[in-house]
Amino acid sequence: MSLLIDNILTPVVLCFLMGMVARWIKSDLSLPEAMYQGISIYLLLAIGLKGGAALSDTPLHVFAKPAIATLLIGMLSPVIAYAMLRKFGKRTSIDAAAIAAHYGSVSVVTFLAASEAVKRLGLQPEGYLPALVAVLEVPGIIVALMFVRTDGESSWSKALHEVITGKSIVLLIGGLCIGALCGTQKLTDVQPFFGAAFKGALCLFMLELGLVAGKRLRDAGRAGLRLLAMGIALPPVLGGLGVAAGLASGMSEGGSAILGAMAGSASYIAAPAAVRIALPQANPAYYLTLALGITFPFNLALGIPLYIYLSRTLNIWL
Repeated sequence: MSLLIDNILTPVVLCFLMGMVARWIKSDLSLPEAMYQGISIYLLLAIGLKGGAALSDTPLHVFAKPAIATLLIGMLSPVIAYAMLRKFGKRTSIDAAAIAAHYGSVSVVTFLAASEAVKRLGLQPEGYLPALVAVLEVPGIIVALMFVRTDGESSWSKALHEVITGKSIVLLIGGLCIGALCGTQKLTDVQPFFGAAFKGALCLFMLELGLVAGKRLRDAGRAGLRLLAMGIALPPVLGGLGVAAGLASGMSEGGSAILGAMAGSASYIAAPAAVRIALPQANPAYYLTLALGITFPFNLALGIPLYIYLSRTLNIWL
């Protein structure tokens, strides 16, 4: 219980909750679109730079196993999500594939929140974890889209192009490359901007996400109880898989917990863009409500403490 309370009573999570409350009371609070886009660019590039610098100091044999494990999670997660959505969620193949694409990818902000939670407990997660975010971003979307026929090769190629050239992938991979080439020492000059201001920018970003999530929660009734239950059931299932894979590949307790949070999260940047093109007939009220209105708040409040607990417990057994 103390872990749960400690996870909620942080500036990042409370800013998210403030945004949700502001939406519910119909406040006129909002972030200018240009500001929101600027903050998202800043956060993604900062994550990439930090991960790349850590990657430059990490031997290949240390990084290889976690990278392979993460890739396997990215390919297996949409298969599990699709099967559960078809059997228990009673979704059509198109809607199930669209939702599975979101759970096969990753929420960068959930990764950041989990990283902060782990560090507050005194654990030291692996520095190369941002690189695993990039590994997890794309494969699950591709696997999920293979469950249904698209409108031909044109829509498939457009969807793939949208994911690969989207700002999240370009900034993450670009930042990783820059950080790896420069190393920690050469990044010292930009550290005050990309380091000290990071948490403040994250709070503003979470405020905007809270506003969006609050709106999505008002639409939750249209999704149906079965689908809403899937939005709560999928994160622990996929997150538990991520924790186990992290520990099995030699990652620390903290790193495995973060990988669990990544696996249990749902994308709301890359996946919606791809699904919008490849599966235009899929219902956005379903996949956006689950990803941002149900699963994201669940992970912030309950999921992250659960993945930390699972990591500690499984590590004792293993």
